Amino acid sequence: MRRELTSWYSPALGKEMPIASYGHYGFALLLIPTAAADYLEYERFQMMDALAPLIDSGKMRVFSIDSINTESWMNNEMLPHHKAIRQNQFNEYVFNEVIPFIRNSTSQETFVYTSGASFGALHAMNLFLKKPDLINGVISMSGVYDLTEYTKGHWDDQVYFNSPIHYIPNLNDGWYIDKIKASNHIHIYTGSGDYEDPEANKRFSHVLWDKGIWHDLDVWGPDIKHDWPTWRSMLPHIISTKF
Repeated sequence: MRRELTSWYSPALGKEMPIASYGHYGFALLLIPTAAADYLEYERFQMMDALAPLIDSGKMRVFSIDSINTESWMNNEMLPHHKAIRQNQFNEYVFNEVIPFIRNSTSQETFVYTSGASFGALHAMNLFLKKPDLINGVISMSGVYDLTEYTKGHWDDQVYFNSPIHYIPNLNDGWYIDKIKASNHIHIYTGSGDYEDPEANKRFSHVLWDKGIWHDLDVWGPDIKHDWPTWRSMLPHIISTKF
């Protein structure tokens, strides 16, 4: 498997941001880390090993970036308003820097899908829903889609606009809704075991259906826990059977 590491100084975030890529061909899968993790998290937890047959066959090329959650919602020293500002800077980094980098590394016609687990699932979904003209779909695993789960009671417009379960019900812009509906790849997966929240996934699924947005909801059994063995099983299964 071809593995490449690079970085650049991000104007949006004001810091050096690394990115890893794996593979040589196929659609692009952009991985968003869990919680406070970095761009090599998926590699450390053997996700690349689990995806290796799909990567080596040229089905997809995987890209992985850093989280900035420790500079935002998971930083107890920051004012809530500043956390929201950092969240929006992260979004701009992905939209204006990472997506162009991926397409310049592949082709301008390459389909790009976001994916993440746990807190990364919320980010992956939010990024797709905010820019369905740039991102072609999403795979979210073991997530919740309510940002207030992480904001310690803080609420403002920026929390609202980064919390899919809040803003999607009020989204009435036909252009955005049509772009979202055009995706054949909105995949929401969760287990029902320890530390999973299948009801949160079902609630968000109802929100999407109420807008006429087709998606794939799959709730696995009570033996499926909120942990890496689950995600190492889920992601290759989704890629193999749905793409």
